[in-house]
This record gives sequence, C-alpha cells and structure tokens, in this order.
Amino acid sequence: MPQAAPDVVLLDIMMPGLNGYETCRQIKSGPLGPFTQVILVSGKSSTQERLEGYAAGADDYIVKPFDHEELLAKIGVHLRLKKMVERVWDLNMQLHRFTDNLEALVSQRTAEILETRDLLIFSLAKLAESRDPETGEHLERMRWYSRLIAEEYIASRPHGDSESENFPQEVLRSAPLHDIGKVGIPDVILLKPGRLSPEESVIMQRHTIIGYEALMAACNKSKAGSFLEIAADIARSHHERYDGKGYPDGLAGNDIPLAARIVSVADVFDALTSPRVYKRAWPPDVARATIERGSGTQFDPDVVAAFLRRWRAIEEIGAPFWNTIPPDRLEPHSLIQTSAPPLLTASLATV
Repeated sequence: MPQAAPDVVLLDIMMPGLNGYETCRQIKSGPLGPFTQVILVSGKSSTQERLEGYAAGADDYIVKPFDHEELLAKIGVHLRLKKMVERVWDLNMQLHRFTDNLEALVSQRTAEILETRDLLIFSLAKLAESRDPETGEHLERMRWYSRLIAEEYIASRPHGDSESENFPQEVLRSAPLHDIGKVGIPDVILLKPGRLSPEESVIMQRHTIIGYEALMAACNKSKAGSFLEIAADIARSHHERYDGKGYPDGLAGNDIPLAARIVSVADVFDALTSPRVYKRAWPPDVARATIERGSGTQFDPDVVAAFLRRWRAIEEIGAPFWNTIPPDRLEPHSLIQTSAPPLLTASLATV
C-alpha cells in the first residue's frame, strides 16, 4: 500500500487503538511531518486537553460540535500554511546550496591567493639565490628539511605549546627568504671563491639585517603582510648560535626565534652536503654527525633531536640530489676532521 502524503489530516482524539494524540505524534515525527497540517477534532474542550493536543504536535484543535463553514475556512488556512512551509523549505534548500557554493568559491579563491603568495615568495627568494649559481636547488631542499623538523618539534611538545598547528607550513613558506638580504651584498664578496677576510665577513654578515629590514618594511605596510614576520625572524636570526656566539645580535638559547633555530639546522645541513666553489660536499652521514655534535652549542638540542628523529624522511628528500654529485666533488671521509671547528658550519651557511 503506498504511503499517503495528505496536505491536511483531521483526527478525532477518541479512536480505537491509537488515540488521536499518539497518531498525531507519529505523523509529525515522520518524514512528511513538517509538511502535513494536523487538526484535532474532539468533544473535549478543557484547556488541559487542548494543551495536550498542541504538545502532541497538532496545528489546530476544533471542539465538537463545530460549524462546517468554519471548518472549511480553517482547512483553507492550513492549506495555505502548508504551501508557505513548502516555500520556506525550498528557499532554505536554495540558501544552503548557495552557501555551499559560496564556501567552495571562497575556499578556491583563498587557495589561489595563498598559492600566488607562495609563488611570489619563492620567486623572490630564487631571485636572491640566482646571484650564487652554486646553490642550485638549495632553497627547495632546505625548506622541506625545515618543515620536517618543525613538524617533529611541534609533535614532541607538551599539549598547549604556543606554536600553532600551521607553524610547520609557515616555516616551509618562510624559509626560502632566509638569505634574501644577500641582494644587498656586493658581488666581489658574495661570489668570492676563497675565504673572506675579517672585513669582508663583517659586510657579509650584514645580509641578515638587510633581509630583516626589507621584510619588516613589507610587514608594516599592511596587516596583510603579517605572514612575513616569521620570514623576517628567520632572515635576521638564522646565523645565531644556541650558545650566544652567533650574529648579528648574539642571541642565545630560546631568545633565538624558534623558526630561525629550525632553519639554522636545515640550512647548515644542506650547505654541508652540497658542493660549493670553495668546498666539496660532505657525505650525509658525516654532515648528520656534525649537526649532532653541534647540539647545545651551535644548535638548539630539541631541534637537533627533531632533526635526528626525522632522518629517514630527510634522506628521502636529499638522496636524489646527493646521488648526482660527481665523485670528484664529494669529500672523502678520510679528509674530513673528526671534530669540525666550532665556526666551520656557520661559515659554510654564510655563502
């Protein structure tokens, strides 16, 4: 028997089996309940009985005996009410569809804006890097190293740590701008194949301040530029040392911004494992051991620990590049000192 879908139902309260109240409850609780107008008809006229009827979901209550003309008028009213309910329902569904489409459009546009922003950031960083052709895909590798370390660091922290869940992505986005200040360093110093003189080192170290000031100037132009604050911290402080012997401010420990402490490890590791005009590439396991020895002196111990825990993933990123390094550009284990000079890795990451 097909399910009935009446517009209006007249129910007598006194019926065999289910009474009118219970029948009304079942109609109103069904899938068509909101669209079905229920009128209870009864010889009972007390306030309590009327209230019980309305509590059961009835839309109206008529006491017998009733005037037929009045009943027909009430039915007409409830038919109009049903049409209005259906109209409101249709409009509500249209509104939901419109909202869903709008949210999808906003999400798409936001993703496009973020993608464009990230592309501009990376292009700007590549522009600075292009002055030093030896660095190759350094930016791409070190930004992913940085993200892996940041993810592991955040995952290991106690619940409620101040860094947000988006922090690893923010580090990934900002890390390529760490050396943006090199655009202000003269080529004669930036591209010098040999060791820098003390005077030249002072000029080279200025790239941290130049990058910081440029990025902060962009931040201060608009609130929309606030995402560059982490990039500015990284640009200024990625050559600071955990023991306070770095530059430009001589910060120590947790006074160094976390993003800079993370990028410092990623930057130095990639510099060690990459050939340069002034050095051959170190084997990854030797570079890893060097980073580990720098824990507590050059590097934040917790950041180094995160680096070591994600070693397998770091290998997966670096291996395709390491496997292309010609043997004559790879430093043999036997020629690498068992204990690297304290400032060696810092100087490697400077140029």
